[in-house]
Amino acid sequence: MIYTLQDINAKEYEGSLIFLYGDECAERNLPLGRKEVESVKRKVESGKNFVCGFDRLPERLYFVKFDSERPSAEVQEGLRRQAVEVLKMMEKDGIKTVALSGEGTLPEEMIAFVEGLTLADYSFDRFCSKERFHVDELKINAVYCTQEELDFQQRLWNRIFWCREWVNLPVADLNATQFAEELQSVAEGFKNVKCTVMDKRKIESLRMGGLLAVNKGSVDEPRFVVLEYTPSNLKNQNNPIVLVGKGIMYDTGGLNIKPDDYMQEMKSDMAGAATMASVVFAAADNALPVHVVALLPLTDNRPGFNAYAADDILTMYDGTTVEVVNTDAEGRLILADAIAYAVKNYNPRVIIDAATLTGAAVRAISTFGIAAMQQNAEKELEMLKIVGNEVYERLVEFPMWKEYDELIKSDFADLRNCGSTPQAGTITAGKFLAHFAKEVPYVHLDIAGVAYFTKAQHYFRTGASGYGIRLLYAYLQMQ
Repeated sequence: MIYTLQDINAKEYEGSLIFLYGDECAERNLPLGRKEVESVKRKVESGKNFVCGFDRLPERLYFVKFDSERPSAEVQEGLRRQAVEVLKMMEKDGIKTVALSGEGTLPEEMIAFVEGLTLADYSFDRFCSKERFHVDELKINAVYCTQEELDFQQRLWNRIFWCREWVNLPVADLNATQFAEELQSVAEGFKNVKCTVMDKRKIESLRMGGLLAVNKGSVDEPRFVVLEYTPSNLKNQNNPIVLVGKGIMYDTGGLNIKPDDYMQEMKSDMAGAATMASVVFAAADNALPVHVVALLPLTDNRPGFNAYAADDILTMYDGTTVEVVNTDAEGRLILADAIAYAVKNYNPRVIIDAATLTGAAVRAISTFGIAAMQQNAEKELEMLKIVGNEVYERLVEFPMWKEYDELIKSDFADLRNCGSTPQAGTITAGKFLAHFAKEVPYVHLDIAGVAYFTKAQHYFRTGASGYGIRLLYAYLQMQ
């Protein structure tokens, strides 16, 4: 989609137009004829939010009425969702170029609508022989933002696009080595992003027992990728924010192989890594003055060769020994090595991980938000909750009570990689990871319910969502 800024007089504009109508205003300010005004009045009487279309043959007018009196975050989210309705109408009408203006509409409300239209317009097309509908050009009334502000938003949306592309790609087209090469290629486009790719030999020398164990069943080598963004105007030089992303390129469950259709969509098990890489690149794109490091352990989890097995005891990067109870609890093993690496090498101000970690998180809160936990990071998690509510990528905090430690104690090693009971699966996974953060402030984000949708949800079509990028980007903006 091409975005342009133009001076648009909605009443005189001759092309197809989307018109946002927020605060009540005089009828003469609306780009409507008499009969259209009467139609809008009838709809307003039945509800404050609606979308309707009017023929302006051969063009169309899409009239979006929204309730501007609600809390700002709800208003903006409502506009994102109304953008989906407009997009469906445009597809039906075959309208690919459209202008956007409004009345009684704030700049941030206009941008929220554009964001919803942008996110909804994405689909994973590269393997489709039939061309799908997409908006070609969106002309935005220049009174609502500057070119600089629009470019700023576009760069963020572009990173969400590429995150979704990476997550949607099957492992046959994007394995650990290929993803590492892709990340290195992107990083080369920035003078202030350093990409270090560690191969299997280097990982062995570091004794990352979790990452190496999970990789034992795969023909593809693992990679450990470090992305470090160091702006010239950074504020936190000695204490970077470290982002850790789960990079299981495909998860069969290993020898504890997944049953039935549970293996479907397991190409998305690297969404945490794709998310964290995208956040770093977005920060670099817009020159945020924050020192950020992303640590991305990458491998697939297969049942082949000399695959690791239940009852194995692993020695992790920091020397902790772990009894393997279930090979399908592999994500926490590779994350643990990365978190321990962060503690030892970066003196982080905070470690934040993102992972499609547990089905228990989905069962607990469904597909409407992120299950979050913290250790020594009350302030950081509270800030993430605040910005999560603002961008509508919301967090639900789970407890990290000391009693849960009992569930991951092992009779044969320091820890077991699964809880001793089927209850509290999301929390015991977080507790396991918190062990490796030691005293460093640590936030765990389980994005299992929101990283990939098996059916369209609001402004996300089927497939990868990029959920979490706007959350973490907004968090970095507040530093």
